[in-house]
Amino acid sequence: MSNLLWKSLVVSPAVLGATLLVSTTAIAAPTTATEVSPAKQPGVTEVAQQPEILAQTTIDQVNRYSNEGNQNNSQSQVTSVSQFSDVQPTDWAFQALQSLVERYGCIAGYPNSTYRGNRALTRYEFAAGLNACLDRVNELIATATADLVTKQDLATLQRLQEEFSAELATLRGRVDSLEARTAELEANQFSTTTKLVGEAVFAVSDAFGGNTGDNNNTVFQDRVRLDLQTSFTGRDVLHTRLAAGNAQAFSLRDNAGNPINTAEGTQTFEVSSTGNNSVDIDRLTYEVPIGPAQVYLAASGGRHSHYAAVNNPYFFDTTDGGNGALSTFASESPIYRIGGGAGIALNLPLGKGGGILGNSSITAGYLASEANTPILGSGLAEGDYAALGQLNFSVGDRLALAATYVHGYSGAGGFLFNSGSTSDGTFGDIQVGTGQANILSTTDASSTNSYGVEAAFRPSDKLSISGFISYHDITGFGANDDFDAWSYGVGVALPDFGKKGNVLGLFAGVEPYSFNRPGFAGNDKPYHFEGFYKYRVSDNVSVTPGVIWLTSPGQNSDNDDAFIGTLRTTFTF
Repeated sequence: MSNLLWKSLVVSPAVLGATLLVSTTAIAAPTTATEVSPAKQPGVTEVAQQPEILAQTTIDQVNRYSNEGNQNNSQSQVTSVSQFSDVQPTDWAFQALQSLVERYGCIAGYPNSTYRGNRALTRYEFAAGLNACLDRVNELIATATADLVTKQDLATLQRLQEEFSAELATLRGRVDSLEARTAELEANQFSTTTKLVGEAVFAVSDAFGGNTGDNNNTVFQDRVRLDLQTSFTGRDVLHTRLAAGNAQAFSLRDNAGNPINTAEGTQTFEVSSTGNNSVDIDRLTYEVPIGPAQVYLAASGGRHSHYAAVNNPYFFDTTDGGNGALSTFASESPIYRIGGGAGIALNLPLGKGGGILGNSSITAGYLASEANTPILGSGLAEGDYAALGQLNFSVGDRLALAATYVHGYSGAGGFLFNSGSTSDGTFGDIQVGTGQANILSTTDASSTNSYGVEAAFRPSDKLSISGFISYHDITGFGANDDFDAWSYGVGVALPDFGKKGNVLGLFAGVEPYSFNRPGFAGNDKPYHFEGFYKYRVSDNVSVTPGVIWLTSPGQNSDNDDAFIGTLRTTFTF
């Protein structure tokens, strides 16, 4: 055999394979071995062939082999077999391993001075080992020490190269592809710490029924959110979210054709809309674990539903996202829309796993709506604020319960369910409920105490039931400013209905209302019924047709029922 052929065999990444095969495992028969099993003595037979594993040519096994290096298990070159704490002179492969270490220098150990020769290797792990020794063999040739490789060893290497040719070819092709992709990603990466998460909502919508239908037209509206999610440690996340949109809520009309001061039927994509597609920063928050607690910091756009469990699966979607319910009322309990802005919150676990408390926790948060305003009567402590406390109970993985309390303060001319908005003091700031439940004193400040219970029950993987009830006690600092408000609702969701990823949702309840308020007409309950079907076109696109039925708009049964039909398309990336 020519010298060139011998060198080509030497250059083939086979020395480490021979090392591993001779020193730690039994050599697999040429056409039968799928895994190289731990050798306990010379002549141990190989594992029988498994065709389905042999046919698998994915990179998974290579990744599993490489992951050991990502877990602080990086290997280091050794010069003597005595450096391995788990290799003894009495081991059957000791002499072979000693010879290979001293002759070829292709054996690497782990940082804890172990060789780990008693574990099984897959064929792809073995091929990865062969490939890893290529540089060392080239070095031997370049330094004119290739004569250290005996003809007997080269014959073994030739047989191994033939036996593992498919795996070596697959490995080399995969590695080349990964290196090319990695180089491209590094050259075009946006950031090493930040990823961009986006959502775009297109919605065709119209309102029907009596004067409401006569005074509204079919609209095509949009909202876009771009969330820059930055992590500095891998466990924390900084949200810098940009939002733009042109969506506006429909104008509900009374029996005389006049606008009703109400937020009934407000849809989720209408929240954070700038009205003219101008761009705002609508969320700037940071979440980080400190000890057992998860800490939430909001510099702007903070919401209670960012950090508190709302227990409304399939209807709630990460703060009025475009993949849950159509309406803000069906999305989450109104209690989470009291206040917002800047502040701090934390979640502290109470129990773990199999205990009666399961993965239960306590949640506390404080958000101020005017934290950035330095004038007297505003700021972090003196302006509008809402403080939340919540106990979360988890019974197994099927039932979740929460008891919520929110204490709030609002200056004159404020609204109860405004999610911290103080932009222009108009009724458009509120996001759910009637005017009777929302409008606080126009001349004096108000203090509010709200109590809520939320529950979610999943009897099976194909059925989810959730609901809430909230009571709100408002104390005004002026005469006749006190009132009470109520709200409740229940939803049934059928996940994977018709297709995996689809959701059929039905929701019914009463939007926040208040009776017998001086200066307000209407003492009827404003019932809200909603049905939607989210059809998942792909992992990034969903289409959701649905309808919202509102009875007694403005708490007045004399007003015609209103219907809102929507076809919403959501793009996420």
